[in-house]
Parts: sequence; C-alpha cells; structure tokens
Amino acid sequence: MAKFYYAVRKGKTKGIYETWAKCEEQVRGYSGAEYKKFSTYEEAMNFINNGNEETEQFDEAKLKEKEAIAYVDGSFHINSWSYSYGVVFITQDGKETYSGREDNKDLAEMRNVSGEIKGAMVAMELAIEKGKDTLYLHFDYTGIEQWAKGNWKTNKNGTKAYKEFYDSIKSQLNVVFIKVKAHSGIKYNEEADKLAKEAMLS
Repeated sequence: MAKFYYAVRKGKTKGIYETWAKCEEQVRGYSGAEYKKFSTYEEAMNFINNGNEETEQFDEAKLKEKEAIAYVDGSFHINSWSYSYGVVFITQDGKETYSGREDNKDLAEMRNVSGEIKGAMVAMELAIEKGKDTLYLHFDYTGIEQWAKGNWKTNKNGTKAYKEFYDSIKSQLNVVFIKVKAHSGIKYNEEADKLAKEAMLS
C-alpha cells in the first residue's frame, strides 16, 4: 500500500501528517486552510516551507496557551570532546533561556550536531513539563527532524538515542519541525547559538 504525507501549511496546527484523518482534524472548519497530499516527505516539507527555509522570526504573539516555540543550537569542542547546547523557549508567559555543557560519548561522536540534538531534546522535555501539547521547534541542521521522523537511518548510538527519545514523547507532544537558515540574522536563533557558545566556555 502506497504511503502518503499530508502537509498542512495553514490550519489548526502546521505540520506533516501520515494519515488523512489526522490531517483532516487540522483543517476541518479552519478558514483559509492550505493542505496537500504528497508521495514523498521532502515534497511535503517543501510545500510547508514554500520551497524555502524560514528566514523570518516566528510570530510569538499568535501563540496559544498550550503552544510553545523553541530555537535550539549547539557547539562542539574537539579538544575536550564535549558539546554544549542553547535553547530559547517561548510561551504566552514570556521567554526563558537554557544552556548546558556535556560530554556523553554517544552524543559527542556526532561532533557539531551533538549539541543541537541535546538542545532539541531539552526543548521537548520543557514543553511536556510545562503542559504544552504543541512545540514549534526551530533548528538549522536538517537531521534534527529527519532522524526523529525516521527519514534518515540512525546508525550511531547518539542518533539512535535521539530517535528513541522522540518516539517516547511524540504521543504527548506534537512537534512541528521548522528548519531555519543558519546565521541569517533570526534573533532567537542567533541567541541560541550564543547561549551554546557561552556554555562551552563556562
């Protein structure tokens, strides 16, 4: 049986859904809904992003009570074989920032990507802890989404752990993955990058 991807560009919750029933929930009764069925994930993602990476700031003024926005980034230090992450987390209550430095060997083997993976996991955990049901997760490395959704093979311990973590929380949290263009001047993305770099120095 052929598999399809249902992309909702404008609806109750933007995202890619694997069944028509889930897609329909997001567009039924929504004025001006934009959605389309695709045979490949890449085409669906391209439709959502209008063929481009996000280059503008997400409008937090439109956030609902159960929604959160996160921008994540990471850094890696080869001499100490450690990585750091930065997270800018936004809800209706305002903005919070989180950062940290770790040296988990399984993640460290991912080098530059390790911190961004950890940041994504921290953001998802925060959303659940704060009772949110939707997280708009902004990142600049494509694998953050592709590994989580199983579109890329998880052939390293770090990516396997990340995929297992995502699978364990996806029933509690709808993560809308939004790729941003790195170093394009998006305020919160730049802030997450700065937080990660500062954590590496601490």
